[in-house]
Amino acid sequence: MQYFLDSAHVHEIEYALKMWGLDGITTNPRHIQASGKPFLQVTGEIGQVVAGTALTVSVEVNPHHTDYEKMVAEGEKLAAISPNFVVKLPATEAGFKAVSVLRGMNIRSNLTLVFSAAQALHAMRMGAFFVSPFIGWKETNGEEVRAFVQEVTQIRDLYDFETQIIVAAVRNGRQIVDAALAGADIVTAGLAVYKESIEHPYTDLGLKRFQGFWDETPYGTPA
Repeated sequence: MQYFLDSAHVHEIEYALKMWGLDGITTNPRHIQASGKPFLQVTGEIGQVVAGTALTVSVEVNPHHTDYEKMVAEGEKLAAISPNFVVKLPATEAGFKAVSVLRGMNIRSNLTLVFSAAQALHAMRMGAFFVSPFIGWKETNGEEVRAFVQEVTQIRDLYDFETQIIVAAVRNGRQIVDAALAGADIVTAGLAVYKESIEHPYTDLGLKRFQGFWDETPYGTPA
């Protein structure tokens, strides 16, 4: 299972790639805005960070677009900036159509804002490279999410679609594990979520105890 970083902060991306060996990056308008930089500037910088690698960077088109031809035109421009870029498109009628057109142009797409298995299925049949079912928002709304991801993975496997499944809007370590158990290919989350997922109070307690034993034991010299 692959871990993607959901961020547009260049220094955070560089740190995560070095320390965590993450497998890709996803961005969205919120992350771009939080970077404090113009859209093309920060996406270009991220493209430079991953240049020469196989890492993908999902970059979203203008969310105001309702015309698939505009989505395709912008997607073509974004894909020309970096071979690592994957064009993010919304789960709308125009977005699904744009997926198909871009595929015909050999441009990869990530169908995002997916909240149902039916949406995911249509993304797959239209040729999306990635499909991003969102779970954090659904769970916050009181909806069950484990079966949701399982349905998406089962549909993909049953019909041998080539689409990779990115479980998005991941909020905690339990959701990472659930996505893995459901057979998803990828999770994408903020760096804080990944860091929290490897923490455990018993690990801290055990380390503290072992430090005490270590401090009370002479180091000595080799026999």
